[in-house]
Amino acid sequence: MSAIAAPSSTTALSTTAMRAPRFIDIGINLTDSMFRGLYHGKQAHADDLALVLARATAAGVKKMIITAGTLSEAHEALKLANLNDGYYTTVGCHPTRCKEFEDHPEGPDAYFKGLEGVIQSHESRGKVVAIGECGLDYDRLHFCPKEVQQKYFQRQFDLAESTRLPMFLHNRNTGNDFVEAVAKNRHRFTEGVVHSFTGTMEEMRELVALGLYIGINGCSLKTEENLQVAAAVPVEQLMIETDAPWCDIRPTHASYQHLTRLLTPERTDMWSPPSRKKEKFAEGSMVKGRNEPCTIGQVLLVLASIRGVDPNELAEQVWKNTCKVFFPQELDEESAKN
Repeated sequence: MSAIAAPSSTTALSTTAMRAPRFIDIGINLTDSMFRGLYHGKQAHADDLALVLARATAAGVKKMIITAGTLSEAHEALKLANLNDGYYTTVGCHPTRCKEFEDHPEGPDAYFKGLEGVIQSHESRGKVVAIGECGLDYDRLHFCPKEVQQKYFQRQFDLAESTRLPMFLHNRNTGNDFVEAVAKNRHRFTEGVVHSFTGTMEEMRELVALGLYIGINGCSLKTEENLQVAAAVPVEQLMIETDAPWCDIRPTHASYQHLTRLLTPERTDMWSPPSRKKEKFAEGSMVKGRNEPCTIGQVLLVLASIRGVDPNELAEQVWKNTCKVFFPQELDEESAKN
């Protein structure tokens, strides 16, 4: 497979300053303790969540969808979502955490009803925008056996059908199992995005054919094969995310050459602020190795580069795609103004 070349100085892609695009980060793990300065249970630095959120705003992030992967995370994520008009959350159970259904003191049905309860609560009105993060993950079967994952993935289609909410989906190394499960249940949910996509060209095309959207972050852009797949996603079915504090773009990734060509000083200020090790934490700097929503522009630049398109135009298309699925009222309001 041939490598995707970074744009030369003669390409149509401009490296001059541009107005900041607007972003919706569809996947941010804001409940992670790292954003409170806690790493592996130890306090490494002060709680800097407010600083993280301020950098996101400065970077053009207008909305964020906080990812909840358990019942307890759903409660916590909902509290965070209510901090700001632009914050929202998912409600569901991550495949690696599906044993929680069976470990619940009152049984799986009580856990399921707990998820329903979060969605139906007064605090959740307008704030819960998807069912998830749910799906299948065969890379980490030591956390949850395959059969348990499959059983409770199926239950979450029930939740999507009853609530008419779109699905925020997870798929890792599942052969045909994930695609088959989604295809079998496709009539039961309205829309869906397979986030942090790292699959093959064939998998991507199968999912796109089912009408699903593909979520791209730094982990989706590590290898030349990843770049080929990301470049081939139909632009009308593309979304972007950070999956912070994970999935940052690193110098060892195939995407890095594309990023460095397009990171002007203005863009660096917004999307790649200076970072320091957590042991040398300083306000105003990111923490090295901890991704943040402010870096979403890096994902945009790489995608614009490998697709040979203008970053602003791509950002607007992705905004529309995301609003169509999660915030249709936003498009209606914009249409009414025009």
